[in-house]
Amino acid sequence: MPLNGNSSVSQKRRWWGTAFSVLGAVLILAAFVTRRDDSIPVRIAHVEQGQIRSLISTNGKIEPVQNFEAHSPLTTTVKRVLVKESDAVRKGQLLVTLDDADARTQAARALTQLKAALAEVNAMQRGGNQEEVLSLDAQMVKARGDREAAQRNLDALKRLQQQGSASGGEVRAAENALAQADAQLNLLQQKQTRRYSKPELARVEAQRREAQAAYDAAQDILAKSNVRAPFDGIVYSLPIKTGAFVTSGDLLLQLADLRKVQVRAFVDEPDVGKLAPGNPIEITWDAVPGRVWQATVNAVPSTVKLRGSRNVGETISIVDNKDMKLLPNVNVGVTITTAQRDNALVVPREAVRMDDSKPYVLQVLGHQLKRKDVETSISNLTQVEIARGLSLNDTVAISSLNGKTIGDGTQVKY
Repeated sequence: MPLNGNSSVSQKRRWWGTAFSVLGAVLILAAFVTRRDDSIPVRIAHVEQGQIRSLISTNGKIEPVQNFEAHSPLTTTVKRVLVKESDAVRKGQLLVTLDDADARTQAARALTQLKAALAEVNAMQRGGNQEEVLSLDAQMVKARGDREAAQRNLDALKRLQQQGSASGGEVRAAENALAQADAQLNLLQQKQTRRYSKPELARVEAQRREAQAAYDAAQDILAKSNVRAPFDGIVYSLPIKTGAFVTSGDLLLQLADLRKVQVRAFVDEPDVGKLAPGNPIEITWDAVPGRVWQATVNAVPSTVKLRGSRNVGETISIVDNKDMKLLPNVNVGVTITTAQRDNALVVPREAVRMDDSKPYVLQVLGHQLKRKDVETSISNLTQVEIARGLSLNDTVAISSLNGKTIGDGTQVKY
């Protein structure tokens, strides 16, 4: 009997032990379920203070500020090339000469035609050539004498008529003779002053202008056949050689003062409105790695034009190029600063959200997100300036780390 009593007690103890173990497991599971973390892991950022710049990155082309291009004025051969590419030249220095024999012949012919035209104009202004003028002068002297004689004869006959010594017929004959003398004198005077009609004068003047233009053109060709430097500069393009055949209009050389150059930057249409004179600009060239040239925008676009597949406005900036590293016609990278602020409050661009065109952020307060409306100012590709709504070191959520949606009231961990 005692043996059976001990066995019953042992069984009861084992039962209660099992019950307590099950109960403990249930309590632990309940606690685990109760304390399960539903918060979403997020990437955060703090409001920082620093410099922010709004930038436009584009491409551009280097051009001379003061440029000279010489083109062949006629079809001929190159007589002499007196310089080489990259040569520094002085104002007035002879650079290239062309074979101008035909041009000299044309100039001489044009000069002859001009002299003939001038002589004809002069003759018409004087009333004829030298022989005609002398003959007309002699006729005028005779006509004045005849008129004076006719007048004296008429006066004498009128006095005689009053004395009864001359008849009326004789007086009338004298009056007719005076009238004829007046008519002859008037005709000669008109020959002196109005010998040629307006159409005749216009024709001769047109011939003179044509001859003058031909002569000026011939002189221009002669002048351009001997190319001289119009200013101090560098010969940066010289596509010809001595003895080469060139046609009218062919490029002979290009000369520029490269101590200052201009960069023509091509800004896409949406960014044109951000530009203003004085915007800082940085220029880089792949051929000179690490070098940055500084300048400012001198001229903003006045129109937008199609360039390839882009609608662009063109800005002009003058760049100091004292070491003459930047060469005409090279393509460069251009960064324009359209706005800049020091000591600005900034957050990553991804942290700013939009709702009906109103910007806001999800501020982290403890382990919960709260929507906070903000005012923004300058922005670039990575940062946004917060003008109002946040303070330095405030924390904002950028995005969730597990792809879940976050918003106002979301529980988060970070």
